[in-house]
Amino acid sequence: MERFILDESRVKSTLENYRRIKDDVAETAVKAGRNVDDVRLMCVTKTVESEYINPVLDDGANLIGENRVQEYCSKLDTLHLDGVEKHIIGHLQTNKVKYIAGKVDMIESVDSIKLAREIDKGFGKVGAVANILVEVNIGNEDSKSGCDINSLEELLLQIAELENVNIQGLMTIPPICSQNEARGYFARMHEKFLMIKEKNYDRVNMNILSMGMSSDYEAAIMEGSNIVRVGSAIFGARKYV
Repeated sequence: MERFILDESRVKSTLENYRRIKDDVAETAVKAGRNVDDVRLMCVTKTVESEYINPVLDDGANLIGENRVQEYCSKLDTLHLDGVEKHIIGHLQTNKVKYIAGKVDMIESVDSIKLAREIDKGFGKVGAVANILVEVNIGNEDSKSGCDINSLEELLLQIAELENVNIQGLMTIPPICSQNEARGYFARMHEKFLMIKEKNYDRVNMNILSMGMSSDYEAAIMEGSNIVRVGSAIFGARKYV
């Protein structure tokens, strides 16, 4: 096994990036006429070693997101997670649910009743309840996960019948586009979020609207996002092995 060597300059730049983006998120919230506490910054840690994540956690980051179950589980024992909320944000296969049952605070990528039922079953087995967001494919892209916005309410009502699943809101990833174009997608998503909230469906909570990443989080905040998921802008370009 190759010996790990900590890059101190990367630790420094990561901390600088985190602090800058945290300040930028707060400033953008104010520009949008919102309270700075209304928008949370998620540090997306996909492919990032624990040695570079922990300095950010020690500096006050309290929300992380991981894409892959195997990677998430491999990091749990090495991260400084006291007081830190942990979300799964990537596409979740039904056969991987058992590995995270009771070990995550939220699953942001539920896009089918099949997956929701597997989560209900898996979390029920360990006496836990899963907080989830329903992922919407706002751009109707074949390459992306997420339910169609036109069938969203039907899916929410089906999931609401499950005993061990709590719907907390919605998540989306727009197509790759300019900030102005992205803002249009975010606005449409926020409009749907508010419409569902006003209907006050039983066991369908609209507390969280998770949208916006490294390239477009400012546009997302302006259009009502209250969780932005930022990875490469904090930790640098991802390394794929």
